[in-house]
Amino acid sequence: MLTTEEVIYKRKKEFLSEVRNILIIISVLLVFRSVFYEPYRIPSGSMIPTLRIGDFILVEKFSYGFKVPFSDIAIFDINLDPIYLGEMKTPERGDVVVFKWPRDPSINYIKRIVGVPGDKLEIRNKKLFINGQQVKDKEISGDKFLRSMDKKYLGNNFRFFESEIEGKKFIIQQDEDNVYSSQTDEITIPEGSFFVLGDNRDYSSDSRFWGFVPAENIRGRAILVWFSFTMPTSDTPLKIRFDRIFKSII
Repeated sequence: MLTTEEVIYKRKKEFLSEVRNILIIISVLLVFRSVFYEPYRIPSGSMIPTLRIGDFILVEKFSYGFKVPFSDIAIFDINLDPIYLGEMKTPERGDVVVFKWPRDPSINYIKRIVGVPGDKLEIRNKKLFINGQQVKDKEISGDKFLRSMDKKYLGNNFRFFESEIEGKKFIIQQDEDNVYSSQTDEITIPEGSFFVLGDNRDYSSDSRFWGFVPAENIRGRAILVWFSFTMPTSDTPLKIRFDRIFKSII
């Protein structure tokens, strides 16, 4: 029969073993999120119709090379640049990426890359030109997008276009009554920087307004919507969007 001291020692040992196991599990999960895949939630409509408010997405952290775990942390005043195990692969035009917002690296943004280093980029009457060539787009019916449009955008005079960049086809929407961001003079994208736009072109804070995204700010490429629901309001209940679960992001 164990003495009181032996019982206390045994329980303490078992407790410490459980704490150790929990810490190991947490550490493995944190390393996995830092190096391989990380989930994010879409809080705004800047990427509609590709991404909806309330989408939960998966970001592939090693799309452009494997990083040393936790080397790209940005919390409060701490902002670390990623350390790659080898060279960073260059993101491609058309990639949807999550990045640290250059004006406040503690905030994550998600946009589509449309310009890479060395590109000459211009926007004329809402048409995107890269190196003097207009990006392919064709107008399509927006009926299916309007049926599921987030309430805050209902009533806008939207037109929908299928665009193609580097073989990637995606849908953008433009508000014909919004001319605030219809023009961008020709610019040359500097080395190590990228030009990004939101697919909801007239309701996106992007490179047109705050400049380029440095390569070191890019966290990874968005690849999948793994869950989605409508945000509940006073007159709208929470609703799961089953049609968006496991939807690839293009």
